[in-house]
Amino acid sequence: MATPHNAAQKGDFAKTVLMPGDPLRAKFIAEHFLESARLVTQVRGMLGYTGTYQGHPVSVMGSGMGMPSIGIYSWELFTQYGVENIIRVGSAGAYAAQAKLFDVVLATAAYSESSYAKTQNGSIGDTTYPSEELNRRLRASAQKQNIPLLEGVIHSSDVFYRDAADPDYWKKLFEQKGCLAVEMESFALFHNARATGKNAACVLTISDSFVSHEETTAEQRERSFTQMMRLALGSVLEE
Repeated sequence: MATPHNAAQKGDFAKTVLMPGDPLRAKFIAEHFLESARLVTQVRGMLGYTGTYQGHPVSVMGSGMGMPSIGIYSWELFTQYGVENIIRVGSAGAYAAQAKLFDVVLATAAYSESSYAKTQNGSIGDTTYPSEELNRRLRASAQKQNIPLLEGVIHSSDVFYRDAADPDYWKKLFEQKGCLAVEMESFALFHNARATGKNAACVLTISDSFVSHEETTAEQRERSFTQMMRLALGSVLEE
């Protein structure tokens, strides 16, 4: 059953998988939030665990950075391992002044200049969408835990180090596309879910701001985004 990128066997993954970009964040979630967590894959250092959360089976696995990476892992989980739901739990840079450090953002759409969807199956269009049902569960989880949510379109970029020849590009994306924040994976994740008839969602924590120029540390990104983690895990109780 193993793939070139995943050593897990059939049945090793729960129906719902949380996917942070950083495999060490996956390890942190497994060790601090899951009961009886066991390592099911570590190919290329991309750690994946399965356990339970308040008695409900759930898995967590790193996705790596960028759309090609999450594209591989999410496609295999959806098509080879029987996973039904993937919730990305990641970090993002704020384009909007109202998005402050450590705020939690629920994506309602992912805008991108990427050719991922067109290359994958010929799909055209610059925006992909999450599962409304998963978003409903995430909103219910946030309400029960009193976790404030910002909702809106996010920008999924293929490029982290962008040419400074257009230093105000992020302002245009906020003003013209309504993008609250930027990350690098959700456009591909949402596309894969639609292409395979599965469900995907994205919850992000603001790790830095293009507006205020504030930023968090690598350790904070790995260990301190606990509201987002509790929010995503709580959604499995809303099924």
